Amino acid sequence: MAVDHVGGPPEGAGPTTPAHPGPDASPTPGLVQLLSPEGERVEHPDWSLDLTDDEYRDLYRDLVLVRRFDAEATALQRQGELGLWASLLGQEAAQVGSGRALGTRDYAFPTYREHGVAWCRGVDPLNLLGMFRGVNNGGWDPGTNNFHLYTIVIGAQALHAVGYAMGQQRSGREGAVIAYFGDGASSQGDVSEAFTFAAVFNAPVVFFCQNNQWAISEPTERQMRVPLYQRAAGFGFPGVRVDGNDVLACLAVTRGALERARRGEGPMLVEAFTYRMGAHTTSDDPTRYRLAAELEAWKLKDPIERLKAYLHKNGLADDGFFADLQAESDELAKRIRDGVRTMPDPDPTLMFDHAYAEPHPLVDEERAEFSAYHASFADHGAHHGQEGGQ
Repeated sequence: MAVDHVGGPPEGAGPTTPAHPGPDASPTPGLVQLLSPEGERVEHPDWSLDLTDDEYRDLYRDLVLVRRFDAEATALQRQGELGLWASLLGQEAAQVGSGRALGTRDYAFPTYREHGVAWCRGVDPLNLLGMFRGVNNGGWDPGTNNFHLYTIVIGAQALHAVGYAMGQQRSGREGAVIAYFGDGASSQGDVSEAFTFAAVFNAPVVFFCQNNQWAISEPTERQMRVPLYQRAAGFGFPGVRVDGNDVLACLAVTRGALERARRGEGPMLVEAFTYRMGAHTTSDDPTRYRLAAELEAWKLKDPIERLKAYLHKNGLADDGFFADLQAESDELAKRIRDGVRTMPDPDPTLMFDHAYAEPHPLVDEERAEFSAYHASFADHGAHHGQEGGQ
């Protein structure tokens, strides 16, 4: 399997290079694509993919349900049911393609936006929403799903992933590790340190960067001077850029990178070239810093519409399939809405339960003090109630 392993200084770099050369001015250097925006199947000499009709339909189902889940979560936040939401709108193909490439023994380290990967790893969407509602700290067992808890600190999970991969390597366990991060996180020192350790120790890890073009309000051309995937060459491992709105290309490239890691050939960087269609989070307003024309241009590359076009053109799905999927999507949305609105508030003393693995007298003292403090509110309310009844 050949990979796009770029060595030497990038063209145009150097002391005379303008401050912002705009590495992504040409959006497709070295881009791996297997499905065009028009829904036409494309072959690539290094990244082949052979799927059954059912597998094509399953990928489409994943894309549709993940987008519906995301849309419901955004609406719930606007209705005051969630404190915050980080939408994945536009990035479904990157997440579903890479997520479905993972094997049962592989382990994923996400950021806070990998709802599609979580879906592929079997994490209940309500667990994700519980964290954004503030009633749990994630709610799923990473050991059950091989999907780590969300990491809010930008880029920190890249180091966690490399450390875990090195542990896997030394214990002789099968399986590879994948670390998700964004283009903004790639500017963090943690990510550079992770690249260094992974390269030096030949760790079985895949770095999966979703380059969605914006680090909140900072465009990529102001973050880097070479295409992101070319950074891997400086650390001594391959990098490849894939069409992040093409679920087939994301699946094929990530599958190849994971197989390479499992064979003991070391790390690899996959840059999924995609676009964040919505806001960074629901506390953000992208209309203040980017042009509407840019969004309109990316809508023409929508990951769901291109696969839908492929299904239609090749007779892989009929009206019954799309109707059943719509019904399933509506059912999922109802389960999410009902589930979020009926989530019980947690016991406020739960935060003391996992401070230490074993009982600790100071924690016990703090728990008792906190419980008494809370109980005082109930006593106060009861007292006022008695007064009101007199």
